[in-house]
Amino acid sequence: MLSLPWWTYLVVAGIIFSGYMTVRTAAKEREIDEAFIEKEGEIYMERIRKERERRQQAKSL
Repeated sequence: MLSLPWWTYLVVAGIIFSGYMTVRTAAKEREIDEAFIEKEGEIYMERIRKERERRQQAKSL
């Protein structure tokens, strides 16, 4: 194990760290995307509720 040059261990550590950061970033982006989709869905549902209320008021007149 010690027969390898020291820089080889740094390269392997860099590869492992890079993989870890990639997975962590992907998870964070997924979380942000889900929050954005949830927010947009709420806005859309609110628009539908308002339209239903408007139609109910127009229908009752």
